[in-house]
Amino acid sequence: MNVVSERMRSMPLRVTLVVLTVILVLAGLGVSGVVVTSAMRSDLLTRVDEGLTDAVHGWARPPDVRDGDMPGPPGLRRPKSQYFVTATSSDGFEITFNDFGSSPDLSSLSSSEGTSPVTVSSSGAGPDWRVVKRVSAGSTVVVAIPLTDVDATMTRLIWLQVGVGCIVVVLIGALSYLLVRSSLRPLRRVEETAHAIAGGDLHRRVPARPANTEVGSLGESLNAMLAQIQNAFAATAASERQARASEEKMRRFIADASHELRTPLTSIKGFADLMALGAVTDSSDAVRRISGEADRMTMLVEDLLMLARLDAHRPVENAPVEVLPLLVDSVEAARASAPGRQIDLDLAGFDPTAQVNGDRLRLRQVLGNLLGNAVAHTAPDSPITLAARIHGEEVIVEVADSGPGLTTDEQAHVFERFYRGDPSRHRNVSDSGSGLGLSIVAALIAAHDGRVGVRSTAGEGATFWFALPRARGVQAR
Repeated sequence: MNVVSERMRSMPLRVTLVVLTVILVLAGLGVSGVVVTSAMRSDLLTRVDEGLTDAVHGWARPPDVRDGDMPGPPGLRRPKSQYFVTATSSDGFEITFNDFGSSPDLSSLSSSEGTSPVTVSSSGAGPDWRVVKRVSAGSTVVVAIPLTDVDATMTRLIWLQVGVGCIVVVLIGALSYLLVRSSLRPLRRVEETAHAIAGGDLHRRVPARPANTEVGSLGESLNAMLAQIQNAFAATAASERQARASEEKMRRFIADASHELRTPLTSIKGFADLMALGAVTDSSDAVRRISGEADRMTMLVEDLLMLARLDAHRPVENAPVEVLPLLVDSVEAARASAPGRQIDLDLAGFDPTAQVNGDRLRLRQVLGNLLGNAVAHTAPDSPITLAARIHGEEVIVEVADSGPGLTTDEQAHVFERFYRGDPSRHRNVSDSGSGLGLSIVAALIAAHDGRVGVRSTAGEGATFWFALPRARGVQAR
């Protein structure tokens, strides 16, 4: 049984279904054949028994019932060769009519046998016989008929059933194979899709079929699973790419930070060594330079710490901030740090009551960095404009200058850390900065759920802008 079960499991599904179908058909044909054959034989025997019963109650009655006369030669009332008849009178006289080559074995009949027909074999070689015996007043009549015709009819019926059954089995097997193959074709497509996906084509999907079918339901489930797998692979790939990009960015950041820190440290160490050797003629100038480099290094470290906190997604203060005082304070501070520079404030189309949610000090730092960047990278006579306006549900702030502008490549990288554009935009080397100011601007604006960008044409100035969501509950006039 285990061997058969193992073989069945190793067979293809289409073959298994066809084999099971053929087995069921064979079982059905076998049961129907047995039932039909049994019913037919019973019907034929019933007809034979009726003829025998009519005979013993008719022309073949016992002699005592017919006034002591024994049955005579076959006549019109007695068929010539259809029956075997033997009659025995009460005084022992016996007469037999037999036109067959064999005779029934009557030894198994009891002396008290009634009129119910029974089946007996031949006394020698020959067919079975259907026999009825009647006893009346000491006289006995036995009427029998060979079952040759019945057996021949049953043999023909059996062979006919076998022949028809074989044809039916072959036809049903062939049709079952075709139907099963056609029905399993969608599963073949599922298999092909699975092979394609295993080969790396994660975009393949099982062809859609009606959802009320088993294959359609299976296809929907597989497609849903494949979509999740593809999303998982995509997320994993994106995570790997992000990790590689973050690693590369971290390496570049560490290298740039090390370079930026090395410069002031080298200067401090150099001046300190010169002072220790007594090679500095003006010690106050050396101290001033050391102090300046220390201040520069302190500012750089503070900027790096600021970016580290923003990278760690530490939340910033979230409180309503009035934009107008923030703009005015930023312009005044920029004018104070750069005396003589033309720094204008443009509030055309701006709602003075506009507010945003955020950290006032950090937003003040954003404006300071943008204005300081404009001052550092433009000529002394180049005007700078700080403008603000309301656009939908956003407050947009712009810092525009009339400097040398930015190229397309510079615009793509200007917010990256330690990025420095064309040196021609720097008024001098000392004012070039560390390349972190705009990076801090981008990080702070992102922490406030805002957007930042730049518009520029080389030689025609640059406009840095950022947009912040307007605080809810504050409506424009």
